[in-house]
Amino acid sequence: MTSPLKCLTCDDDRYQKAYKLVLERSSHQHHTRDFIHNTLPDTLAGVGNGKPQLNVIGVGSGEGNIDLEMLSQLCQKHPGVLVDNEVLEPSSQRLYNYKATVAQRPDLKHITFTWNNTTASEFEQQWRQKNITKKADFIHMVQMLYYVEDPGATISFFQSLLDKNGKLLIILVSGESGSGTLRKNFPDQLCNKEVSVTGAEIKSLLDARGVPYQSYKLQSHVDLTECFTEGDQTGELLLDFITQVLDFSGTASPELRRGVLGLMRDPKYSVERGGRVLFNNENEAIILDAVTVCTD
Repeated sequence: MTSPLKCLTCDDDRYQKAYKLVLERSSHQHHTRDFIHNTLPDTLAGVGNGKPQLNVIGVGSGEGNIDLEMLSQLCQKHPGVLVDNEVLEPSSQRLYNYKATVAQRPDLKHITFTWNNTTASEFEQQWRQKNITKKADFIHMVQMLYYVEDPGATISFFQSLLDKNGKLLIILVSGESGSGTLRKNFPDQLCNKEVSVTGAEIKSLLDARGVPYQSYKLQSHVDLTECFTEGDQTGELLLDFITQVLDFSGTASPELRRGVLGLMRDPKYSVERGGRVLFNNENEAIILDAVTVCTD
């Protein structure tokens, strides 16, 4: 049954406020940066195979904070090599903020940016229509597969764009986390079914296709204490983002709200420290190689 609730993405202004609040309350970016600085460099060192230019595609790049961390590591592993960075971001405001950040970074002189105010599916359609043959050495999708109709098809398309030795990085919520469990337990009620995708679903899909990958767990938690105080504006924003539902408290049924809040406070998925409720928001990084083409 289709949910009558509206997705948070229908109101970009509220989405932005909720997203920034969650980042402030979460250890997600800290652990993502730890992965980028300590694990990802070994992967990035192997791309390109000595080419004078590396092609990168960022899918759902947001304001570019995480993108620029990865680009910095890429440049360190390939000093002096030019980088062509294709940015995909459907939010005009986030893209504007990304451009503003780049304009203040003279250290990015070896990187050229192509800005695409578009979704992943729109980009794919344009790419196919123009019969573009350019290959990418590194493609990343950070926290964006929730917003596509067919995550498997999206992964297949971008993996097909990888050059030899190219890598595709996917980061999304882990299936074992509280956030992942929330999406699995209420897939129909909480907006669109694609929002429920987790690392577990993506790995199952890849396993079924026989696609090899590497996976890494990124520990994370988010402070959701105010969610349990009815009418608290901070709590309402946090609830909207965790459920991906616009005005969740005002539009969800009492039964759904009780179920969601109950799971959020379940000791399996959250801990209480110093009167604060810390919800398990563990993420997972999945790395895929370029598709191997048989020549026999």
